[in-house]
Amino acid sequence: MHARRLLGYAATYAILAIAALLTLAPFALSVLTALKSPRQFVQDGPLALPAPPTLENFQALLTTDAGGLIAPIAVTLQMVAVILIGQMVFSVLAAYAFALLRFPGRDLLFWVYVATLMVPQVVVVVPLYLMLTQAGMRDTFWALVLPFVLGSPYAIFLLRENFRAMPGELMDAMRLDGAGTLRLLWNLVIPLNRPIIITLVLITVVTHWNSFMWPLVITSGPPWQTITVATSGMQSQYNSNWTMVMAATTIAMIPLVVLFIIFQRQLTRSIGAGALR
Repeated sequence: MHARRLLGYAATYAILAIAALLTLAPFALSVLTALKSPRQFVQDGPLALPAPPTLENFQALLTTDAGGLIAPIAVTLQMVAVILIGQMVFSVLAAYAFALLRFPGRDLLFWVYVATLMVPQVVVVVPLYLMLTQAGMRDTFWALVLPFVLGSPYAIFLLRENFRAMPGELMDAMRLDGAGTLRLLWNLVIPLNRPIIITLVLITVVTHWNSFMWPLVITSGPPWQTITVATSGMQSQYNSNWTMVMAATTIAMIPLVVLFIIFQRQLTRSIGAGALR
């Protein structure tokens, strides 16, 4: 029985190791290719180690005015920041209202709103495009952020479920002390749900940093081009220079990896708390 258990552990870890290798291999290949010169990539192939490693691809992307990534990175940072602030503010307020306030039609309104999660994003692209085009916002910064800044059904659903699981005794005690609705939200609800809020922050940042379809449809030129659209355009612009394309891909990945490293503990706590509830 002991040998069988060890064999089961070994098989489990072997499967996990293979899955990790398959997941990480594309990212490792991207970084290795970005550290090569175009000549070495052609001569040695994509699987060879860079010898010696070079940063010339990154320097070209971060210093070149035409075709560089500085402007797309700035646009993407602004877009993600505005969407993040808007979604967190409106999602927290809406979830608090749906979870802890009483008003006519509360549950019906909540489930109708959450039902929009079942609608594929591609279905609403054309109506949103027509609406913003007729409003004169096509190819502007506000066209990038307006469809997403007023909250997220997923975020509101997740926050509502966590708010409803809070101990009612704590809220009753604060109300007896004279706390109003906003003070209750700021001093009790948000601090107790900080892990799940941080998780939603990460999900929002990753989702909109990686968003491609909507920025591609609503913008048509470099002024408001995001990093995903700019990187996609480089595949045709630098079709014979894959080291440059992989350098752009690596630059796009770095902020998300740094965010995960910084907030991985909070992310783990939120997953554990959700499983416990």
